[in-house]
Amino acid sequence: MSTSEYQVSGMSCGHCEVAIRSEVGQVPGVDSIDVSAQTGRLVVTSAHPLDDAVILAAVDEAGYQAVPA
Repeated sequence: MSTSEYQVSGMSCGHCEVAIRSEVGQVPGVDSIDVSAQTGRLVVTSAHPLDDAVILAAVDEAGYQAVPA
């Protein structure tokens, strides 16, 4: 089990969380997603390590910016 954490900027509400969850959830290998607009944290769990660039691109597709935490 691999867990990756990211700091996301620009999130302010539940809709933001849903948008990020939707995009990151399409990344192959993602098992679970925990995202919080309140803390700006995104935690992605997968069976095997995922490429940060793929997760960051999915967050960007949702309209937000993220960096590894």
